[in-house]
Amino acid sequence: MANRRLIEISKLLSLILRHKPEQFGILLDAEGYAPIVDVLAAVRTRLADVSESDLTLVIETIEPDKRRFSMVDGDIRANYGHSLSDRIAHEAQVPPSVLWHGTHEAAVQSILTNGLHPMRRQYVHLTTNVELAKRVGARRGTVRLLEVDSASAHAEGVVFYRANDAFWLADLVPGRFVRSE
Repeated sequence: MANRRLIEISKLLSLILRHKPEQFGILLDAEGYAPIVDVLAAVRTRLADVSESDLTLVIETIEPDKRRFSMVDGDIRANYGHSLSDRIAHEAQVPPSVLWHGTHEAAVQSILTNGLHPMRRQYVHLTTNVELAKRVGARRGTVRLLEVDSASAHAEGVVFYRANDAFWLADLVPGRFVRSE
């Protein structure tokens, strides 16, 4: 299957699992999971020949370092990036001592003053991977890498959630814990 086709499936999965599940008749549980059979049926309304193996290929090959989706025991979910009104639950965990956030030049001063906010998403997205943070930040112009003192933030009550191996989430990170590179 061509990479272009997998990207098309990935974008459709994001629409279904992150942004508009109700438009496809999908009901997400509190952790954002839906039965694979239901999601496959929804995907097939737009891409008729998609199989469960194709979903696995998307997870394993389309930006695998981001781990956008998870499949567990017959269910699938988007790991982060939801714009749904109902918040997806993640278990609070102790973060690594430093996390990274990639952003664009125009946002830096506001972030240093006001902190990192989720904006139109449910959580602030952070990563342990510097290159991944740079790639994410480059989407909107000149990239700036921000270092988050997550150990100090956590010690002072900021709650962190592990989305997957690459991404960590937070409700808000005050500016005093953020440094510009």
